Amino acid sequence: MSNYSKILICLDLTEESAKVAERARTLASGAGASFTLLHVVEYVPVEPMGEALLPAVQIEGELVERATSRLAEFSATLGFDQSERLVLTGNIKSEVVRVAEERGIDLIVIGSRERHGMSILFNFTEDTVLHAAPCDVLAVRLQKS
Repeated sequence: MSNYSKILICLDLTEESAKVAERARTLASGAGASFTLLHVVEYVPVEPMGEALLPAVQIEGELVERATSRLAEFSATLGFDQSERLVLTGNIKSEVVRVAEERGIDLIVIGSRERHGMSILFNFTEDTVLHAAPCDVLAVRLQKS
């Protein structure tokens, strides 16, 4: 197994994010790897045009602000306070792959939940990342959604 030197940890900022981050740290223990913590705000306004645009922009800004604060708290609590932290807006799958490519990431660590019923058809973020990523991907199994 090769040593990973640049690890991208993708977090949804739920309680289970700690499991994803700890798995990345365990995998890289002793290797001197650098970590980048990433959270993507994927906010789609209901009415993208007209008078509703300003409130939608404000809401997106508030979501980014809240996520930035939560990511800072999270990184400090788990000892990742010296790691790079990114909060981006856009499509989660695209942003994860773009950041990995731009930063020369060796490994992407992302949470994965078992899905049933109609949810199987939607939002397979980890599957899309797995097939589009320029590097290895570790999907950490999380609780059922």
